[in-house]
Amino acid sequence: MLSRACIARRLLKNPSVLGCAVARSKHTLPDLPYAYSALTPVISAEIMELHHKKHHQTYVNNLNGALDQLTEAQEKGDVSKVVALQPALKFNGGGHINHTIFWQNLSPDGGGQPTGDLLHAIVQDFGSFDLFVAKMSAATVAIQGSGWGWLGYNRDTDRLTIATCANQDPLEATTGLVPLLGIDVWEHAYYLQYKNVRPDYVKEIWQVVNWHDVAQRYSNAK
Repeated sequence: MLSRACIARRLLKNPSVLGCAVARSKHTLPDLPYAYSALTPVISAEIMELHHKKHHQTYVNNLNGALDQLTEAQEKGDVSKVVALQPALKFNGGGHINHTIFWQNLSPDGGGQPTGDLLHAIVQDFGSFDLFVAKMSAATVAIQGSGWGWLGYNRDTDRLTIATCANQDPLEATTGLVPLLGIDVWEHAYYLQYKNVRPDYVKEIWQVVNWHDVAQRYSNAK
């Protein structure tokens, strides 16, 4: 029996998947690995609590609701309803996937530079760590409206790639890149502290990047 998470991933990649058996377990909001105040002064406790308990929780709730509707539509053989549910699954499923990665990508003990294979790959693919930070920062700041800046791994070329996604589009399902590091530039991620000055937020967030987590994702992707 396929899990709800498996069904969600398949549908995000291939909306034509029908007739799968879905287990009744619900997606849940993951706990943060640190206190809401742990990332201050880079990200305030107020932002972290609202972002996690309100915004991420909403994506989880809406994803579960969409999956309930999907199960019902599949049982009835209602193909039109299954197709109509794709935007909600993509948006809320992507929001859940993206934020789950984001919390782990950050740490009160973060910042600095990665080491080992990840640093070697960054230097090889971008010229230097500083050039990488500058390129990813520029791409992320330039996103029109809401979205995410990503460092991803391309399995086909064995190279690191900077990419951006609009709204809550999940990186792997929409580009094929394995997500390693994501920067959330929806306004709810920074507005209470940085107002409309997105570049300041993106500049400061590098101080709390959890390179151990990013390196582990890179190792797993390889």
